Amino acid sequence: MNLSDIMEDFQHCVCEGGRVITVPEEMAAYLTDWRGNKTGHARMVLQPGSTESLARIVRLAAQTGTALVPQGGNTGLVGGSVPETDGNAILVSMTRMNRIRSVDPASDCIIAEAGVILQHVHEAAAAADRMFPLSLGAKGSATIGGLVSTNAGGTQVLRYGTMRAQILGLEAVLPSGEVLDQLSPLRKDNSGYDIKQLLIGAEGTLGFVTAASLRLLPAPKTVVTALVGLTDPAAALGLMTRLKPATGDRLDSFELMPRIAVELVTQHVPGTRDPLEDAYPWYVLMEVTSSVAGDALHDALEAALAAELAANRILDAVIARSERERGELWQLRETIAEAEKADGKALKHDISIPVADMPRFMAAAAAAIEDRWEGAQVFAFGHLGDGNVHFNVRSDARLPRERLMLLRDDVAALVYRMVADHRGSISAEHGIGSLKAGELAQLGDPGKLAAMKAVKAALDPMGIMNPGKMFV
Repeated sequence: MNLSDIMEDFQHCVCEGGRVITVPEEMAAYLTDWRGNKTGHARMVLQPGSTESLARIVRLAAQTGTALVPQGGNTGLVGGSVPETDGNAILVSMTRMNRIRSVDPASDCIIAEAGVILQHVHEAAAAADRMFPLSLGAKGSATIGGLVSTNAGGTQVLRYGTMRAQILGLEAVLPSGEVLDQLSPLRKDNSGYDIKQLLIGAEGTLGFVTAASLRLLPAPKTVVTALVGLTDPAAALGLMTRLKPATGDRLDSFELMPRIAVELVTQHVPGTRDPLEDAYPWYVLMEVTSSVAGDALHDALEAALAAELAANRILDAVIARSERERGELWQLRETIAEAEKADGKALKHDISIPVADMPRFMAAAAAAIEDRWEGAQVFAFGHLGDGNVHFNVRSDARLPRERLMLLRDDVAALVYRMVADHRGSISAEHGIGSLKAGELAQLGDPGKLAAMKAVKAALDPMGIMNPGKMFV
């Protein structure tokens, strides 16, 4: 059978409810990542509308040795959902598998297909007086399949954990074309290997997630949001340590931002404003919640912050007085990536450090970079509560952005070496994809890498599932 016949067979695998895209102009939107850092090529784009249709596609790929690349909302930041440049792969977009199959308040569970947008899960949970405890800036475009496959983090990991902690069950198509049906939302199941755990964070290299059973929690009835001005990350860490007991350990989010983040957002994102009268070197956006209406959280947080001000441990604070003000505060944090993109290219590093070491690491790494390259400017922000810092590097007129981009490998090598010295991780929540595969091979734990390669070889011996990702 020649190649054109094989490609025609793939098109026939896409049944009613799906779509086939072969026109280059229409395919282009699927072949470049959100940041514009990577562009690949593909033979076609297939959009299956059902698990059965996807299983047929994968079985044919296994028979013909055809590479497949999965894609959700294409909001990934490490090139994991973009095909390589050889053009031999077929891109499989999951956006048409976008049904919420069920919402069960009694089991505190929602079953959503891979192409469901995260915000739609939030809305469906709220309609049942529940919440799905994972949120991030891309919630209006990121899809469940991508969030599972990258083990996404977000702004509520401090209290609720990463995507892995939210998953009760999975449905997926394995490299053989077999369907893994572990959607049952069981809290207890000791019947052998928990295969679904292998697929979480595997970035589509071991199989394609088609649906997930996700845990729900009681909807919050009391939400208190505050923005605090501080001198430095060390002051922020001390504040978080004291606020946890002061709020009854109901601290959901604790987001650290430098002054430059507020400036970029208010400059590039319409409708945003600086919520404090004076400018401060650092800020923390925090939120505490309770499922009990009338909970005295507001008074507790207000009293705690007043004590911090009186002790000169913080510089200023504001508590949102309405849902509108809460939304304005969160917009400052959730549009940082958008503002950065509008401001121009930067070097980005999604890393994690033990929480207690995070302020020291940030100061030492920033000094190392800014001392070595004149004009380089570190722009670090992130989830202080779980040790995840987005350690980005911009530049001023002394170091034009074009020259900065040429330093990508040298800057990354310095950052990742310091991360390793602090026993951290080169990928906190964005995954490895193709952009970090080389670094993982160099800096990853040899025993873990050997086990990962053994699992990959066992489940995907032909290497057809998202080739070029995670492994070099």
